[in-house]
Amino acid sequence: MSTFTVYGTELTSRFLLGSAGYPSPQALGDSIAASGAQVVTVGLKRTLAAAGDNGFVAGILKSGVRLLPNTAGCRTAREAITLAHMARELYGTHWIKLEVVGDEHTLQPDPWGTVEAAAQLIKNGFAVFPYCTDDLVTCQRLLDAGCEVLMPWGAPIGSGQGLINPFALRTLRARLPGVPLVVDAGIGAPSHAAAAMELGFDAVLLNSAVSQAVDPVRMARAFGLAIEAGRTAYEAGVMAPQDMAVASTPVSGHPFLIA
Repeated sequence: MSTFTVYGTELTSRFLLGSAGYPSPQALGDSIAASGAQVVTVGLKRTLAAAGDNGFVAGILKSGVRLLPNTAGCRTAREAITLAHMARELYGTHWIKLEVVGDEHTLQPDPWGTVEAAAQLIKNGFAVFPYCTDDLVTCQRLLDAGCEVLMPWGAPIGSGQGLINPFALRTLRARLPGVPLVVDAGIGAPSHAAAAMELGFDAVLLNSAVSQAVDPVRMARAFGLAIEAGRTAYEAGVMAPQDMAVASTPVSGHPFLIA
């Protein structure tokens, strides 16, 4: 499977994995290994709420992955900016997954707050991975602010609905051909991840579908295989759907030679 590059870093895995909600640190570590992921997200706000990480982050780093701290739980641009600076100090990375929630029911990102926070963080030297909706104009504003990667949702976070608006996702891919696009949130099954990759997206980020599985390790492997299959299919050229039946074994009009 081909590599892709974000903020000057080449990644060989197109699977970005979350770290919340696993039954044990061992299950998390084994799931990371099974997934093949090179980037793992960690929520600083949730870590602080748990009164310290108790070696949680060190355990993740033992897997040899790169941390992508996130601002999950933030409701304003100011709060997200503050948390991003704390994450940079604590984890020693300028990478940040930016989340600014605008609606309590759907946990939909606030487009104005996200763009505002992204612009400021980029000025402060961060490599911003913004969690956003599949709205093309919002995505364009984030690119104008200096973001080099976008992370549109497939569905509301944790819902497991898959790709609820394939048309919007296809539009993003077509209108932003040179931008790394990562489907983030709402993925519930390996087939959803494969579908995202077949649309030409560069990677998938998910958490709950693995951490809440009966067997997280096997599910992580299943997602890794699905993502690889979907990307390989995209690169090979997925057959376009047609309105009418087309014979797969024509009996005339196609000469061939017999040795």
